[in-house]
Amino acid sequence: MLTHPTLKDTAVKALVAEATSAPSMHNAQPWHFDYARAARTLLLSADLDRAMPLADPTTRGLHLGCGAALLTLRAAAAHAGHRTVTTLLPAPHSPTILASVRLDVPHEPLDVGLSALQPAIAVRHTSRFPFTERRIPDVLRAALVEAAAREGAQLAFLTTPHREAVLDLVLHAEGYDRMDDGREVEQRRWTRDASAADTADGIPEDAFGPAKRGGAAPMRDFAGRRTVPGRAYAEFEQRPQLASLSTTRDGPADWLRAGQALQRVLLLATRQGLVSSFATQALEWPDLRWLLRDPRSGTGCVQMILRLGYGPDGPRTPRRPVDEVLTITP
Repeated sequence: MLTHPTLKDTAVKALVAEATSAPSMHNAQPWHFDYARAARTLLLSADLDRAMPLADPTTRGLHLGCGAALLTLRAAAAHAGHRTVTTLLPAPHSPTILASVRLDVPHEPLDVGLSALQPAIAVRHTSRFPFTERRIPDVLRAALVEAAAREGAQLAFLTTPHREAVLDLVLHAEGYDRMDDGREVEQRRWTRDASAADTADGIPEDAFGPAKRGGAAPMRDFAGRRTVPGRAYAEFEQRPQLASLSTTRDGPADWLRAGQALQRVLLLATRQGLVSSFATQALEWPDLRWLLRDPRSGTGCVQMILRLGYGPDGPRTPRRPVDEVLTITP
């Protein structure tokens, strides 16, 4: 029987620190990790205190963020040489326990593909800046589609008619958001003034990006109804390269798979020199989300709209200290 030396707590903390670099809705970081030394197992749980009841009443978006953190943890573990087994929703009677990751499982193959993505973890940041009009090559598009498929999701780059329809839906959603006082307050909770230097979550003003003066890119304006002094204006791309990420079904396990697929796509895109942002506005209104489906097939449950392309990197956004999101037990 194979035995493994005790995994040091510092190594566990390093893995979780990488996992928490994943994107999450409004950078709320709605996760908690528990590591059991004896079982060499990490549990990932949802932190419902960081949920958004108005914009994300089903916690679908929360699950996507936690799924992205799960994929990042798997990539970090693989790069560190750990052979892992991941189980989604391992405790049916405790729905906030989202996944377990057992480390150093005998005879389990090392995930070399995930290991190769680890260098992108520290580099990937959401970019809310204008991208160029340079088209993503077909071979790279195909590789991103394959990356999503490996995690059980479907990625599809939007063709012109579908893209225009999606952009229209995003505009409708932005109008709904602006008229909804509750959602404005909820978003404001997760934005940070430039003077808030000690913040550990949310979107700081320097990550808002410039205000859109023109262009078709579907940019969420985290400033909401307020004005940010000194904020620049910019022209965004006229033909944004958008992709939809979808799953066949639409339950918590599917959301976690979608989150993992999302992060696998993002890490591969980052390694290949792409930058990215998200267009979640229409996803947050059930009637509009239904209309985001591909009109040709009419199937699938859209989980994310991605904007991909070439442009400036986004600034680093804050992260909570590992000691706040990790508990280690014997």
